[in-house]
Amino acid sequence: MIFKNIKEINDKKLKASFLEKIDLYIRIVESIAELNKLDIENYIDSIDNVTISNLTELGLIESEDEIQLLKKLLSTRFNPFIKSVNFTINNKEIIGNHLDKLNNSIRLKYQKKEAESDKPTLVDFFCGAGGLSLGFVKQGFKVILANDHEDVCIDTYSYNHPEVREDKIINGDIRKIVDNVKDYINQDVDIIVGGPPCQGFSTANQQRIIDDPRNELYKYFIKAITHLSPKFVVMENVRGMLPYAQQVIDDYKNIVSVKDGIKYTYDVNCRILISDDFGVAQKRQRLIFISIRNDVAHNNNITPDAIFEQIILNSDSIKTHTLNDALEFIKSLEPNRIKNSNEIDSDISGKKVDVNQFKGNENSYLKLINNGKNIPLIYNHKSRFVSDLNYDIYRLLDQGDDATNEKIAHLMPYSHRNNVFKDKYYKLVADKPCRTITAHMRMDCHSHIHPYAVRSLTPREAARVQSFPDDYVFMGAYLKTYMQIGNAVPPIMASYIAKEIKKYL
Repeated sequence: MIFKNIKEINDKKLKASFLEKIDLYIRIVESIAELNKLDIENYIDSIDNVTISNLTELGLIESEDEIQLLKKLLSTRFNPFIKSVNFTINNKEIIGNHLDKLNNSIRLKYQKKEAESDKPTLVDFFCGAGGLSLGFVKQGFKVILANDHEDVCIDTYSYNHPEVREDKIINGDIRKIVDNVKDYINQDVDIIVGGPPCQGFSTANQQRIIDDPRNELYKYFIKAITHLSPKFVVMENVRGMLPYAQQVIDDYKNIVSVKDGIKYTYDVNCRILISDDFGVAQKRQRLIFISIRNDVAHNNNITPDAIFEQIILNSDSIKTHTLNDALEFIKSLEPNRIKNSNEIDSDISGKKVDVNQFKGNENSYLKLINNGKNIPLIYNHKSRFVSDLNYDIYRLLDQGDDATNEKIAHLMPYSHRNNVFKDKYYKLVADKPCRTITAHMRMDCHSHIHPYAVRSLTPREAARVQSFPDDYVFMGAYLKTYMQIGNAVPPIMASYIAKEIKKYL
């Protein structure tokens, strides 16, 4: 479950994850109190039977005897947390469903309802923060297994997908689970999705680039397909894989999967899909492979090419959005000028959880990514530290300017290597789709300077550009949120792929 019982918190990693969720609970309650002009300090931090019952429902304790253990672990957080719990008990109407994802008992209800549904089933390998899954869930798929090796991605995925049982969200290396993957799944798999990392494209002297040892995880993705015999497979990767796509196609066509004594093969093809064609406020090019099991292809008289053609045809009528659409109607932030303070919340430079000054549906793009919902709270909207040097560079650049611009020649620390670092600094252009959001933003965000403010994009702004809804929370350390967002598939683009495939399930 989202909260482990206090007795199970037995190492630093589990403790850090546990405390982050406690902090999130406190901040959500404080923000709701602020939104409703209530003072949380008016609520006592004493514990009665109702408080104990609520702590049990959350999943933190099993009995009153564990209160002291909880107090010891939470330390200075204990009293603010108990006040927050007592606030929720007394203000259930205004709390609404804001804390459902942090409540083990409520999550169990979501999971039971999902298990009983007859939705098409999805397995997501290399799930990351869950962009692909979110797009498919939006179109009525249910996740029966998700896997990633990054702890922080698993925390993010689990929090935002409360309908998926926690024992079906596997934190581990695919190489260690693929041979036993059927132990986790007791039903037919309609589709496998995923983006296995492939990095060996530079060694062009090899006969088969895809066999480069750095691309080993891709082979295990293929192995998972062989074991699970899904009806469809969607694999995404970088555009740089395109020259070697035929090698991937050959691998798929060599798959022979046996299920219930029947041998299955796969037809496959690929296309470059560009996210802004699907209304995403970003020009992100991804190489998408769609594979269809032979019986499904025959019974439905379809091919991967036909599905791609329909996906592309559907995109012709979709409204294009710009970076400005993603950056509108969000709290204005000043750059963070205090070193080593990215984790600290501030009214000026932003907070991990904050009251949304807007509704989240003010323009067509926000309606699209937020599903038309009113979003009272906003998450991960914090600006990162900007040094004096970078502040001057950011300030002097105009939209579309990069590191070679003469206005910053006297400041540019890499001017002797502009041929390599041309994109080291780049001020984004507001009236065009944004350039690709990348995981490198965790290192620095100089390549994604805000078009108006003297700072880089916040994680929330980057997430909007990627088409994540404003209430999708990215867990973990501040800089790791950029990594999760940059590695994700835009959920809105994924939803258009899912919508077409679902017709045949």
